Amino acid sequence: MEKLEAQYCYFCSENIRKTNPFILNILQKLDEEIEKRPKEEKITVNIAGNSRLVSGQRITGEDFWLLSKALRTQPCISGVDVRYNLIGDIGAYYAAKLLQKNKTLKYLRMTGNKIENTGGMLFAAMLQMNSSLEKLDLGDCDLGLQSVIAFATVLTQNQGIKGINLNRPILYGEQEESTVHVGHMLKQNHVLVELHMCKHGMKNYGLQQLCNALYLNSSLRYLDVSCNKITRDGMVFLADVLKSNSTLEVLDLSFNRIENAGAKHLSETLTSHNRSLKALSVVSNKIEGEGLVALSQSMKTNLVLSNIYIWGNKFDEDTCVAYSNLIKSGRLKPDDTDVEPYEVDEHIFLSEVSNGLKRHYYWTPTYGGAYMPSSSAGFALVPVGERL
Repeated sequence: MEKLEAQYCYFCSENIRKTNPFILNILQKLDEEIEKRPKEEKITVNIAGNSRLVSGQRITGEDFWLLSKALRTQPCISGVDVRYNLIGDIGAYYAAKLLQKNKTLKYLRMTGNKIENTGGMLFAAMLQMNSSLEKLDLGDCDLGLQSVIAFATVLTQNQGIKGINLNRPILYGEQEESTVHVGHMLKQNHVLVELHMCKHGMKNYGLQQLCNALYLNSSLRYLDVSCNKITRDGMVFLADVLKSNSTLEVLDLSFNRIENAGAKHLSETLTSHNRSLKALSVVSNKIEGEGLVALSQSMKTNLVLSNIYIWGNKFDEDTCVAYSNLIKSGRLKPDDTDVEPYEVDEHIFLSEVSNGLKRHYYWTPTYGGAYMPSSSAGFALVPVGERL
């Protein structure tokens, strides 16, 4: 099979376009890697624009057009990571075309490329025909309401997608239409494992729609509703569904406002009912000592919950002692939380450590090298307890 670098150069010449040195360098390394690996082993192409190794270099929609022509015929390519580049809706058109042609591609990360509503609609249309793609990341792509609804509609039928990131769309109004449609989708979809809905302007009503769906859904294992407008009242719906839902394993509630009352609703369910949730983040939720201690107490009874992240709330001495005891006793491992105890003048305090739920995302680490083998882009389908 002809090398990727040669194919890319040929397509640039054929279309009277200059080659991009950054892409050439990536493809050279890929060709070398392909020669070393067994034929059946798959590879992810990583051309991330935010890599520290390639600072200041970005690929455009036209660059992606020429690159995609070279990738179309490569059965060894299973993933493409082009996050934080300058790929607009034109580039989205070619990305969708690539996915129609290349049925071995399982993973596409477009994070941070401003494809907007037009590009989002192209991807939604693509998913009506493509059943091989498993992971699609369109976070921070300025999607519009129309395209978010289109994704929710398509995913009622698409049986391939296991993980989708729809973080931070550009939505107007207070009707929470996007969340309502996603809720309807979850009632019918029994394939999706990971769903990210950060910064959707979601309120308690929107969370209630998702919770209603989780009574019927038996596949979703990772739900991200961080950076929304969820309060303690929303925790009533969530705590109730967690009593019967035995599938959800990772729950990200970071940067909402559930306060003590919301934390208590969760702790009661985690203590007496739920034995499936393994990782919980309540970072920056206006929770004070009473609520934080209640969550720590639930971990003494619930031995399934292994990871908890609490930084950004209001710690009192009881909180510091409670989490210090969990860590010292071995019930909470230091790597499974974002706080670390220390002592000053016989008083216990907690400091922040750089752990968090992002370690469970399929796209971690946030920064990657210019080239990353497929093994570094694993998806969070393995139970959290087994990953750590």
